[in-house]
Amino acid sequence: MQLRLEVNGEKREVDSVWEGESLLYVLRERLGLPGSKNACEQGECGSCSVYMDGILVCSCLVLSGQAEGREVVTVEGIAGGDELHPVQEAFVEAGAVQCGFCTPGFVVATHDLLRRKPEPTDAEIREALAGNLCRCTGYEKILDAVRLAAEEGAL
Repeated sequence: MQLRLEVNGEKREVDSVWEGESLLYVLRERLGLPGSKNACEQGECGSCSVYMDGILVCSCLVLSGQAEGREVVTVEGIAGGDELHPVQEAFVEAGAVQCGFCTPGFVVATHDLLRRKPEPTDAEIREALAGNLCRCTGYEKILDAVRLAAEEGAL
């Protein structure tokens, strides 16, 4: 099938797509957007989080056919250019980037939280990030990054 969708503000067409391919596979392997990571393929870790029509989704659980005609924003699209988005800057500044594998998912989830709730409580931060797993850390630096992004009015 031919897949037509908007990715990071750009109309894209992908040929010879099997409807059962995941959106994650299409983004990484067919469109060359490696930011979203393939970690669990079961929607358990959040490493592949993207927006689809403005809603946070695990792209490993979205079949490519479901993305037809939809608008997708990946971690690459959050920044919009060569500059880092303030959420991304907060992750760097707080030292919340370790191996980096989970970081794109945390950045997108944080972006989603802060656009809904610009001044979240710690409990709201923990709840919003509960679908994301990090294998390197105890999460404190990640929580610091979210707090920093909120304090700096990242959105």
